[in-house]
Amino acid sequence: MGFRAAQVVQEIGYDDDVDYDLRESVEEVTGQDLVDEEYDDVADVVLLWFRDDDGDLTDALVDAIGLLDDHGFIWLLTPKSGRDGYIEPSDVSEAARTAGLSPTKSASIAANWSGTRLVPPKGE
Repeated sequence: MGFRAAQVVQEIGYDDDVDYDLRESVEEVTGQDLVDEEYDDVADVVLLWFRDDDGDLTDALVDAIGLLDDHGFIWLLTPKSGRDGYIEPSDVSEAARTAGLSPTKSASIAANWSGTRLVPPKGE
């Protein structure tokens, strides 16, 4: 997923349905605990868990951009097809484009979650 040692990873949208193995593996790779929504500095990566009923995806992505350090990126994690909170890939693409983000990778991240890696335009 592109995580490196010493990166600050800010987690947004944590709930009891997140994948705990994924969270632990990110902490192992970075060597640091994930920081939560109250973190008051910039992050190298934002891990955004987002479900269909979490509100407006575009707004969440715009907010996440403001949390990133230069050269940072967002992993948008959404429930897989057939799971509660599923979001159509076309809706993810539209929200990302509207927020000014470009997808660089999509993958099956965990048993119940898909991920899309999003980056701000260069020079942002």
